[in-house]
Amino acid sequence: MEIEIIEINAKILVGMVETMSGKNNLTGKLFSNFMPRRKEIENSLKPNVFDVRVYPKDYFKSGYNPTLLFEKWAVMEVDVIKEVPKGMQALTVPTGKYAVFTVPNNNDTAIFQYIFTEWLPTSKFILDNRPHIDEFDENAIAKRPNAMQRIMIPIRQK
Repeated sequence: MEIEIIEINAKILVGMVETMSGKNNLTGKLFSNFMPRRKEIENSLKPNVFDVRVYPKDYFKSGYNPTLLFEKWAVMEVDVIKEVPKGMQALTVPTGKYAVFTVPNNNDTAIFQYIFTEWLPTSKFILDNRPHIDEFDENAIAKRPNAMQRIMIPIRQK
């Protein structure tokens, strides 16, 4: 697994959003609605698809609670918004520092356990209140065996 610390510039994203919880996970529904329509998005920068989670400010304050609600977005990055397709919305991710974990795209959720219980507590960073981003390239979208995913966790100095 590769880990790097990067500063990302603001991103303009367009896609679909669902409010959900860990217990009532609607990810499958969200992406099955989005993927056939993603080509409707004009001015996309690349074919990559993003899974973005926007958590309320105190979401992680008292540990993980599977009933707390958050927003999950299925989106593509655009350089400029000309028109947002019907049934979709725009989201801007602000500039900020991210810890990026490049891992095989195999739906193994153990990576998140590692990030939040091992890596983050022993690093010189704390979680920042900005969107969490997973980026999937063409190999992941096509479900090829060599597919990789970039997990981007918003951070700031302790």
